[in-house]
Amino acid sequence: METQNTLPDIVHTLTFKAPILKVWDAVSTSNGLSAWFMPNDLEAVVGHEFKIDAGPFGIQPCIVKEVETPNRISFGWGKDWTITFLLKDLADNQTECTLIHSGWNADIIEHGMPHAVIREQMNNGWGGLHRALGKYVEA
Repeated sequence: METQNTLPDIVHTLTFKAPILKVWDAVSTSNGLSAWFMPNDLEAVVGHEFKIDAGPFGIQPCIVKEVETPNRISFGWGKDWTITFLLKDLADNQTECTLIHSGWNADIIEHGMPHAVIREQMNNGWGGLHRALGKYVEA
């Protein structure tokens, strides 16, 4: 539900020189996601509850919300956030990958910081991680 205190989603779109199935494996499997993001026990099954090891922020609970192989996977992270990967098959074995991190609210304090501050840090972090995903799938 949108409220007036909702902050904008984080959105990053990059094009990778890799076939869509390779990118799909990198965002929809435990091994793939662990290789460029954080250790986890993801399974691409709607309703699957899994954990992400977020280092200093501890083990984070997640749940798979949507799976549309090989174009979309979405999972809830913690109590507020949703992470979505949208993949689009392009010509010449290229894939457009859009990462969306939603669920930001200016009224929420998490880890002792307001969402507005965490959102800015995560926006920068996701930019770097999205490039790390590119390096992983283009290798």
